[in-house]
Amino acid sequence: MSTLVAIALTTGILSGIWGWVAVTWSLLSWAGFLGCTAYFACPQGGVKGLGISLCTVMSGVFWAEVIIYGSQLSPEWAMLGYLLTGVVAFVMCIQAKSQWLSFVPGTFIGACSTFAGQGDWQAVSPSLLVGLLFGYAMKNSGLLLAERWPQPKKS
Repeated sequence: MSTLVAIALTTGILSGIWGWVAVTWSLLSWAGFLGCTAYFACPQGGVKGLGISLCTVMSGVFWAEVIIYGSQLSPEWAMLGYLLTGVVAFVMCIQAKSQWLSFVPGTFIGACSTFAGQGDWQAVSPSLLVGLLFGYAMKNSGLLLAERWPQPKKS
């Protein structure tokens, strides 16, 4: 079995399970899929990739909250919110100098999820976190399956 087919198979099965978990635990299914996406997209795999994805996604949630609450300090000055957004976006990128915050798309996934969840980090965060775990399980169980069920040799 090719690696792609194995990962597709385990991702399909675990996506269905994720749908059930999200409903059962009152999680945001779309945010969980973004957590899965963050793990799959992270250039570093394994447990270290999970850690980097976790740190960056959660930093994005934090930075989104900074923008949301900071913009509310002076709602009559819309320009202040735009300026704050620019400064925070800069920081979201520059923090990638740290190895554990080096996956910039993960930071933006966390921030965008928080914006989409209208700032409800208490609902978004656990959904992203469980989604990250599902992403880890999807990819790594697929890799294990491909390793255990080798592709037939071509003649």
